[in-house]
Amino acid sequence: MLRRLVRHRTGVVGLVLSAALVLAAVAVPLIAPTDPAAVDFNRVLQQPSASAWLGTDELGRDQLSRVLHGIRASLTVGVLSVLLALVVSVPLGLVAGYYRGVVDSVVSRITDTLLAFPFLVLAVGLAAVLGASLLNAAIAIGVSQVPNLIRVVRGETLRLSSEAYVDAAVAAGARGGAVLFGHVLPNAVNALLVQITVAIPAAIIGEALLSFLGLGVQPPSPSLGVMLSAAQTYFAQAPWLVVFPGLAVVLATLGFNLLGDGLRDALDPKGNR
Repeated sequence: MLRRLVRHRTGVVGLVLSAALVLAAVAVPLIAPTDPAAVDFNRVLQQPSASAWLGTDELGRDQLSRVLHGIRASLTVGVLSVLLALVVSVPLGLVAGYYRGVVDSVVSRITDTLLAFPFLVLAVGLAAVLGASLLNAAIAIGVSQVPNLIRVVRGETLRLSSEAYVDAAVAAGARGGAVLFGHVLPNAVNALLVQITVAIPAAIIGEALLSFLGLGVQPPSPSLGVMLSAAQTYFAQAPWLVVFPGLAVVLATLGFNLLGDGLRDALDPKGNR
């Protein structure tokens, strides 16, 4: 699998981008040049220069520090929301796909109902109900991703339940829980890994949107969405206020999506790339 991933050029690009962003987010306290909330009215709307690599904003705050902290906030929401979605969706998808019958019908109907709402619309609605904060944004995005993950886990469980090794485990006396967590779930991990690399960039975009609308991270805390929202007034005067936060969102989503493409091909047992 690793050899196929290394040979997958776009997958390697995605891995490098994703790893660089994660390392930057983890090392923010060490690499951020200044406090992201530090105001300096002598440096208001300063263009990118040697003293401020990405320029400064309308309050003289260093854009590089704010972008780095914004990436950290986006990745934090992405990881938390995906973990929440996995905790809810994996057990439901396993039970629905393995036992079927009434349980499958109930879970499928609930999933179909939630899927009727677009992901971002559902996230915005939940965030408006929960209130504006980073944690509530992660909860809203995580709940909004549950239906898609349930569908993936249920589909994999339906497929794997018909495999010979599952029949052999049942014939040997294994009970439902042992079959699900000992045989089905380990073999569904590949599909889940690929789905996670799709869910994280969606969560990053969702966090940026919620913060842009005032439903996520609240000023003066740095967030890519907050920065883009505040930069609207100064776009013609200071375009770097929009370009760099927007580029960070693009690189984060692009990196994880390319990594997902590489993982999908590398984890395919029939793949040759």
